[in-house]
Amino acid sequence: MAESKGQLRVIEESPAYWRAVFDNPPLNIMGVAMFRELGELLVRMDASPNLRVVVFESANAEFYLAHFDLTDIAGSLGLMQSASTSGSTVLMDTFVRLTKSPVVSIAKIRGRARGVCSEFVLACDMRFASREKAVLAQVEVGSGVHPGGGGTERLPALVGRGRALEIIIGSDDFDGATAERYGYVNRALPDAELDGFVDKVARRIASFDRRPIEAAKNLVNQVSLPSAERLAASQASFLIAVTWPETQRRFQALFDRGLNKPGDTENRYGEVLGTLVEK
Repeated sequence: MAESKGQLRVIEESPAYWRAVFDNPPLNIMGVAMFRELGELLVRMDASPNLRVVVFESANAEFYLAHFDLTDIAGSLGLMQSASTSGSTVLMDTFVRLTKSPVVSIAKIRGRARGVCSEFVLACDMRFASREKAVLAQVEVGSGVHPGGGGTERLPALVGRGRALEIIIGSDDFDGATAERYGYVNRALPDAELDGFVDKVARRIASFDRRPIEAAKNLVNQVSLPSAERLAASQASFLIAVTWPETQRRFQALFDRGLNKPGDTENRYGEVLGTLVEK
């Protein structure tokens, strides 16, 4: 079993089945370094002809992935402004490449996944969550902006318009059971069963031939993915929203409460947003 190191550790269970483990303590915040490693992994995935499936999981049982690195706001926004080799921005290119990769991507969600990190799991092909320990949320509206990494485009197709608006505009946390009922994730399983279930699914897929997997995924993509134009428009709108004065006020209030640091605000982000700014 081969294993790499970094914020995104890759464990090669077999030539056909890899596990990618997010490991950026203490909160698994998603910043420039993690996106760089994710991009490098995508290159490796597409260049590995024997690979069939990659499971994305977390070394932190409390935080699958927290959110953007808001202490490095210039770097995080740079991911949404800098062009990649495809001409799209680095962030959107990364998520689109993941979705269109011939390799199947599975998000095994234990802990919190909010904001852009929710958008990462939405870009994965399948999502399986811990019933007791998974928390998913699009917290952007409550934080003063709106999703800009595909949340507004991918969620309605999964959960329907009304529930997408509840998730996005409500900006609250959703536990694993509710996320399953809404269609936010494929299934929510008892935490003790999650690892075994996902491993069984991954090994089953790994036993199949790559060409029919790739063909089937491509056909599903043709009828289910948002257009590049819609994704680009959402991202451009997000970058404008970040400059709004009310947004800056809410960001500051979040930092004053302890955002980006271990503690109550990160643990109860959705609940905190409801009382963030006194009217």
